[in-house]
Amino acid sequence: MGNSLSIENVSAGYGSVTVLSDVSVHAGDGETVVLLGTNGNGKTTLMRCITGQVVPSRGTIVAEIDGERHNLIGLSTEEIVDLGISLVPEGRRLFPRLTVEENLTLGAYRQSARERIGANMDFCFEVFPRLKERRTQLAGSMSGGEQQMLALARALMASPKILLIDEPSVGLAPILVARMIDKIAELKTALGLTVMMAEQNFEQAARIANRGYVLVHGQVAFAADSVEDLRNSDVVRRLYLGVG
Repeated sequence: MGNSLSIENVSAGYGSVTVLSDVSVHAGDGETVVLLGTNGNGKTTLMRCITGQVVPSRGTIVAEIDGERHNLIGLSTEEIVDLGISLVPEGRRLFPRLTVEENLTLGAYRQSARERIGANMDFCFEVFPRLKERRTQLAGSMSGGEQQMLALARALMASPKILLIDEPSVGLAPILVARMIDKIAELKTALGLTVMMAEQNFEQAARIANRGYVLVHGQVAFAADSVEDLRNSDVVRRLYLGVG
C-alpha cells in the first residue's frame, strides 16, 4: 500500500493576485521530491494548497495514503493532517512560550498519533538528543538549529505517511543545513516516508532528492526525472549554479 501525492493543473493565489498557474507535480511512494525556486515563486503557496490553508481556483490535489485515494481539495487542514500528512512550515512556527516537550505533544494531533505519544516522543529524543537535553526549555529561547530540529520532530509526532518540508535551510549556518538535510534523509528511510521538500539550496537538496521541479513565477519551469537531469537543466544551471 503506497503513500503518494499528485497535484494536477493547480492554480491559486490570494484575492486578485495569482501565485500558481497550472502547476503539476507528483511525489511517488517513498520518494523525496524537491521543489526548487527562489522566494516569491510559489513554493509556500503550493504547500498551503496541499494542507488546505489555501483553496486552489482550479486543479486537483490527491493523496494516496496506505493505498486509499483522498481528494484534498475541500478538506480542512485538520482533516488533512488526520489523513497522515504533516508540514514542517517555513519559519518553524513553534509555540515560543511552551517547552520542547509541550511543543512535541501538540504535534500529536491525529487520533492514532495520540495513542503513540510516548513512543513517538522517545523516537524524537533518540533522533534528536539535543531536544531531550532541552525538553523543559522554552522553544523561543533555543538556537535556530535547535528550533528547526523541534519543528521537524513536532511534525513526526503526528506519525505521518507524507511529510512536507518548507525551506528547512532558512536562517541556518551551512554546517547546520547539511546536518538537517542528512537528518531528513535518515528519517525518510527509517520511517518509510514520502517527502516533498521546498528548498532554495540546490546542492544540499540534490544530495537526498530522487528528482524535482523548478518553480519560476508560479509555474513549473522544469520537471526532472532525476537529480542528474536537474543538474543539467539550463534553468538550474542559470539560477543555481551560475552557468550560462
